[in-house]
Amino acid sequence: MHVPPREIPHDTLSALLQASSAINSSLDLNQTLQTVALRAVEVIGAEGSCVLLLDRQRHKLVFKAVTGVSAPVLLNTEFDADFGIAGRVVRTSQPTLVTDVRKDESFFPGIDEKSGFTTRGLIAAPLIHKGQVIGVVEVVNKTGVGGFSTEDTDLLQIFANLAASGMANAQRYDRLRKQNLGFRTTLEGPVRIIGQSPVLSEVLELCGRVSGSNATVLVLGETGTGKELISRYIHNRSPRRDNPFVALQCAALPETLLESELFGHEKGAFTGAAAQKIGRFEMAAGGTIFLDEIGDISPSTQIKLLRVLQEKEFVRLGGTETVSCDVRIIAATNRDLPEAMREGRFRKDLYYRLNVFPIVMPPLRQRREDIPLLVTHFIENTAGQLHLPAKTVSGEALAMLVGYAWPGNIRELQNVLERAVLLCDGQTIEAAHLPREIIGTADAAVTRTATGGLWDYEKTLIAQALAQTGWNQSQAARKLGISRDNLRYRIKKFGIEKPRS
Repeated sequence: MHVPPREIPHDTLSALLQASSAINSSLDLNQTLQTVALRAVEVIGAEGSCVLLLDRQRHKLVFKAVTGVSAPVLLNTEFDADFGIAGRVVRTSQPTLVTDVRKDESFFPGIDEKSGFTTRGLIAAPLIHKGQVIGVVEVVNKTGVGGFSTEDTDLLQIFANLAASGMANAQRYDRLRKQNLGFRTTLEGPVRIIGQSPVLSEVLELCGRVSGSNATVLVLGETGTGKELISRYIHNRSPRRDNPFVALQCAALPETLLESELFGHEKGAFTGAAAQKIGRFEMAAGGTIFLDEIGDISPSTQIKLLRVLQEKEFVRLGGTETVSCDVRIIAATNRDLPEAMREGRFRKDLYYRLNVFPIVMPPLRQRREDIPLLVTHFIENTAGQLHLPAKTVSGEALAMLVGYAWPGNIRELQNVLERAVLLCDGQTIEAAHLPREIIGTADAAVTRTATGGLWDYEKTLIAQALAQTGWNQSQAARKLGISRDNLRYRIKKFGIEKPRS
């Protein structure tokens, strides 16, 4: 979540930098979560705090770190993810300030009754990683005189943005450790680009042309169109594929914190900097760094980034030594950078350095023909992750999905289908399982066309994939982004027959 920039006092900034260093210093999940809770108390000035993780499979929020005497009582306590103030934060992805919990109908006193703690006021902020809420951090009861302020709320959200990245890294490592996988395993898994529309095919052709080079790439497009995914796709097909792919959301952090994350800092660079910390550019050595929301960085950071692009070197925060770097840069933004240049908010020389090879990601409404395959892919994935029986989607529901404008693009489609899978008790997702805004606003003309045309379009796609792979069903399924069983079901459903030799 983006927090508007403001002047942060030096001591507060030092506390944030120190907290970031501590949170990212360990890959032990429990230790990382406890560090987040303890540092939240210090940064905000509160009597207590907790970290709740979102269990998406069971739609529960779970207390995973608690400070103070309440810890033994509350640890691993769970409740429905729609419940209480924390549930509201999960639903809205926005921080919440409650100065008097007695006046907030969402407050659940049962937690206080269980712990013996008395909550007067609180702030709850979402922990967001890659556009998805992974949990909530709460601080309770402001220390000293008075209660929490809107400035405290902004500060907690900045802290949460910093903490989420370290927590996500620890969660990934924890999953790998449990699966006895080594570090050479690709953490994000294989990159699969679903769809065969003409506009997507053009994008993939451009990716194929630029993958083999070291050219800087600028990915443009609306939020949720898959800018990071296409960047990973380029990296995985490049000569740098065996080296790291490191991503950073630039808009999530204020200027000084962003520079520390990008370039690292030296021991003693600020209060509490007990050791040197390398930045993302050093982490990505020999590989690719993905800078999301590049249009939001400050003029000062733009100058330092320009130096990296021109000279292939930088200086750590608080240091004097020049550090050389061999990194490919892929940047992304949903901003109008030419307009930002005209307004003096973005440097022209940086723009021309970044805009070596632009790729525009089309919004989902411009590639509606890909929606049936995306729907199948997301339903299969969600049902598999939740250990639920395979589900299909009715023609009416699919037509509405195709007819909707999708302002949130693919990310919104994925979230809608995850919800639909959870709501559907049977084998078929119907229109009733979709949100009201989709039922009410799906483009009527497109929907009418889709009801009859989708069958023919999907049948043609499957027939083409089978023909292109010589009727190798495993290869055709991979090409379409669906399972082999799902492909067999569709071959039978559409009555597709193998041509006679």
